Amino acid sequence: MFCKNKQCLLGKQERTYKLDSYIDVTIIEKQTNRKYKKMQNFHPTGVCPIRDILSHLSSKWATLILITLNANKTMRFSDIQKSIGDISQRMLTVTLRSLETDGLISRKIYAEIPPRVEYKLTERGYSLIPHIEGLVNWAIENMPMIMKNRKTNKLTTNGQESF
Repeated sequence: MFCKNKQCLLGKQERTYKLDSYIDVTIIEKQTNRKYKKMQNFHPTGVCPIRDILSHLSSKWATLILITLNANKTMRFSDIQKSIGDISQRMLTVTLRSLETDGLISRKIYAEIPPRVEYKLTERGYSLIPHIEGLVNWAIENMPMIMKNRKTNKLTTNGQESF
């Protein structure tokens, strides 16, 4: 589907076509009618499902919370915080809300005094666990070489981080 057509000052014509619901390919045409493939974009200004979902899941806290709930099944807020250790109360609250909004965890509030709130994975959350475990296994397998590369890189840059 044709998205935009823009005439450039240098005699080039730029057209962007939608290939999927979230990928654009820009073709630059010179006056000689040669076409050059410029790049694929993932909608930095629009709604990109990949970018949106990964932004929630890629935080270390979200991953740790999902792994913790998988290991312990149902947990209270304070138990999650104790098991993770260095997460602040505010960050835990924000991350739990985000995971709940995405339907990865559920929250159950008990009408007791004092109130009791429990969190657990939903079916969608459980369906994500094998993928997280795959990433964790990959990290464990590759960690020695990655650490060696980091050490080598630090030595060749005189101790200055190149990131």
